[in-house]
Amino acid sequence: MMDDRDPIGRYEDLAEAFAEDPTVTRPERRGFAQGALTRNGKLFATLRGETLLLKLPAARVAELIAAGVGSPFDANKGRPMKEWVTVGAEAGWLALAREAAAFVG
Repeated sequence: MMDDRDPIGRYEDLAEAFAEDPTVTRPERRGFAQGALTRNGKLFATLRGETLLLKLPAARVAELIAAGVGSPFDANKGRPMKEWVTVGAEAGWLALAREAAAFVG
């Protein structure tokens, strides 16, 4: 089911879902990690335009891309990063963010 709220609202709801977890923070950073969710200092999710960028195991990233749920992320370097994927509103952001938090945690 497509979530028709704006991406910022969806991301704020996602961040709020982690509010009770003391290992998850949103450090004051600029650039790439601005507004990102981190677990014990390791970035696992951030908003990139209208998509959610997640750090997941390479096999899970490949699975999401193959299923048409995710897109490769290359950080404008011309080569996809194996453990990073972007997903749109049709994906289950909270479930995927929990997977990403567990992966980096």
